[in-house]
Amino acid sequence: MKRTRNRIVFALLCIVAAGLLFVDCIVGVSTLSAAKALQALVSPFGISLPFAPSVSENEIYIVLFLRLPRVLFSAVAGAGLAVCGMAFQALFRNPLSDPYVLGVSSGASLGAAVAIVLGAESMIWGVGLSSFAFAVLTVLIIIRISSYGNRIHTSTLLLAGISINFLISAIISLLMVLNKEQMEKITFWTMGSLSYIDYKDLAMVACTVVIGTLAVLFHSRDLNALLIGNQTAQSLGVNVERTKRSILLICTLMVSTIVSCSGVIGFIGLVIPHMMRTIVGADNRKLLPFSIVGGSIFMTIGDILSKSIIPPSEIPPGSITALIGAPFFIYLLFNSKKRLNQ
Repeated sequence: MKRTRNRIVFALLCIVAAGLLFVDCIVGVSTLSAAKALQALVSPFGISLPFAPSVSENEIYIVLFLRLPRVLFSAVAGAGLAVCGMAFQALFRNPLSDPYVLGVSSGASLGAAVAIVLGAESMIWGVGLSSFAFAVLTVLIIIRISSYGNRIHTSTLLLAGISINFLISAIISLLMVLNKEQMEKITFWTMGSLSYIDYKDLAMVACTVVIGTLAVLFHSRDLNALLIGNQTAQSLGVNVERTKRSILLICTLMVSTIVSCSGVIGFIGLVIPHMMRTIVGADNRKLLPFSIVGGSIFMTIGDILSKSIIPPSEIPPGSITALIGAPFFIYLLFNSKKRLNQ
């Protein structure tokens, strides 16, 4: 009965995600009707819809080359960030773990800022490699701070992540002051933007997210065991340290690739896994597909709102997700405090 209910809910979420993707194709500076947008989407296949008016080449270009890559990117990026959040929460057994809160996103953003200042953005993979390197370095520093012996203390991990976030924000602000000619580009990375996404960015992020998600799925049984505890997981045959290193590397690669294209977009990995657990429970094998769809929905909603609140200007989607995610983070903190008092 529960399995049937979960399948129905998952199917409904997929329908909602598809509908929001289509709405996202319609919303923009240039107003297009739903019929025109649909006709533009099917025009490459030589299909002419009887109920749709004719579309110009300019309208086809707007939908296929300006909006569609951005729309698909938002769905893929949201899915990837949600999967990383799910994996981090299981890995550290901490409901407050998230790529943004732990400083991974900020580290990747600092790497992008350094690449811009050094002029490496014109190089192939210049920004991407720098983002990945700084994200890995940030994770290693946070783990080093929060480790005692071979154990990672989750409470210290959270505090270390928040502290490193503040430090990185200060460094990025200093880089902006010292390199005013690059300030606008650096601001792009710190606030997040989907304005310049193209099919090259989409292909790079999609490949990384698909490979990373499959890797997380491969480790889903190990993550379930880690939820019980490191010693129990080890007694069940899980190589705890290797699993931790693998998940950290996989998720850092996913987050840094997304950040290298869109800038920092936070709290998706915090909010979505929690919401999906209320539907399917804590089993990561079942939670993973729900997190993928939920992350896509959340990110797409953020993109739609960013374009439609104050047209023709755009609000950075990272600001939209933060407005939703930050109160949720505070709510989780209050819940954690209540559990400690019981």
